[in-house]
Formats: sequence, C-alpha cells, structure tokens
Amino acid sequence: MDATARLVGQSWSAALGAQIVVDNRGGAGGTIGSEAVAKSAPDGYTLLWGNVGPLAIGPGLYKKLGYDVAKDFEPVSLVATLPFVLFASPVLPANSVTELVAYAKAHPGEINFGSTGVGSGLHLIAELFKSVAGIQIVHVPYKGVAQALPEMMSGKVQIAFNTIPAFLPHVKVGRLKALVITAPARSPLLPEVPATPKWAWPRCRADPGTRWSRRRVRHAKSLRSSTRRSSRRLRHRSCARSSRARARSPWAARPRSCRKFMQAEARNGAA
Repeated sequence: MDATARLVGQSWSAALGAQIVVDNRGGAGGTIGSEAVAKSAPDGYTLLWGNVGPLAIGPGLYKKLGYDVAKDFEPVSLVATLPFVLFASPVLPANSVTELVAYAKAHPGEINFGSTGVGSGLHLIAELFKSVAGIQIVHVPYKGVAQALPEMMSGKVQIAFNTIPAFLPHVKVGRLKALVITAPARSPLLPEVPATPKWAWPRCRADPGTRWSRRRVRHAKSLRSSTRRSSRRLRHRSCARSSRARARSPWAARPRSCRKFMQAEARNGAA
C-alpha cells in the first residue's frame, strides 16, 4: 500500500506543482492513521489512503474507534483491487486446495496458518476458508510478513493467505507454493495458479480494494475537484503500469461507485 500511495502522491505533486506529503501511520490495523485523518481539519487537504482493514473490518471488530466511517469520511475514488493468494509451505504434501482440504480433514488441528495479526484481513480470510472448508487449522499471528516467511519456508507454519507481491519471489524459486487466488480470474503474475471457482468456494472470493477517502467537508465543489484530480492521475499510464506490476487491478471509480464498494466491504466485515 505504501509504495502505491507514494507513486500516486508523486504523480499528483507533478500535476499540481505542489508537494504531496505521504504520512505512513501504521498500527492497530490502520485505525491509528484513519483516526488522525478523521480528526484533521475539514478543509479537503488531508486524504486517507485506506483499505478493508480500518474501513470495513475495524468497525466490526472494535467496540470503540476514534472515528465513524460513514460520518467522518467521504469516498473520493476506488484506486485498485488486490486479491489474496493461498500460499503453502513446500513441505506440505498438498499441491491444490482440494488436496489441502483432504489433508486437513485427515489431520485435524495439525496445520498452522499464519497471518499479520489478529483481526487483519489475512486472518479473517483464513478463518472464512476454515469455516467454509469445514477444517480445523490453528492460527499463528505474526507482526509482519518478515517474521512469517521463515516459519513458512521451514514448515512450522504450513499455509497463509497473503498478497502476490509479498511472496511472489519465493514462489518463483520453489521456496513456497501458491494454491489458489481469491479472485474470479487468474493473475498474469501467477498464470498457473487457479482462480477461486464460483461453484467451489464462492464465499472465499476476496478482492479487497484500496481507495482514497477524506475528512468530510461541507463543499461539494471541493469533492468534485479531488475526484477529477484522482481520476486523471490514476488513469495515467505510469500509475496503471505500476499497479499491475504490484498485482493490483487499477480503477478510477467515482465517489458513488466507491461508496457502494465500501458499503459491500463493510457488510462482509461485520458478518
């Protein structure tokens, strides 16, 4: 997310002739940075580069947040969608989702799955997969990908959902296996990995999006201006090319479409 945000920020800076500052505030699944934007001045100059974590999962997970997504933010544009991939350790004797489910049912409680933290999107998609498949697997949370990777390659953790850029180099050299992508179509970066079939795992299809949102302001003119700038820069060839290189499907959706997308994610996050 940070790399793509900086790319778009640089593009905006060049177009506006003014510096766009990217302030990466991590922690608590993105809710800390989201709260900072919610409490910023409502002048239209502070935007949130957000995703499913703080804008859909967080409100359903935490009783007390420092912001209300519906009241404090207004969508500017959907930037890109990025599916997850189910990765497996090379020591796991399963080379497909079907083989994985069969093995897990024959060995209940013996397979560990890693994530980047309790309540993260990577944790919840694995829990959804666990429920839909009817298997017993054990959650092992980590602080980040850097901590989870060695454990997966050694076989201490056998499976994990993550994005393509995070694990792609290790798949290419055989240190990890990619079993399925949580999207309706295959990715050109992993063309041999099957997409999630509608008839087999319809509820496990996940294509979470990255979007611009901003502190709600009073003037519709300001929102139209932000939307026009966002659409122009996101459609620029350099931005689209960089998004595809990071396995993101570039979008430039207008506020109404972005709002519908966010509402659908919020319903899934609360389910």
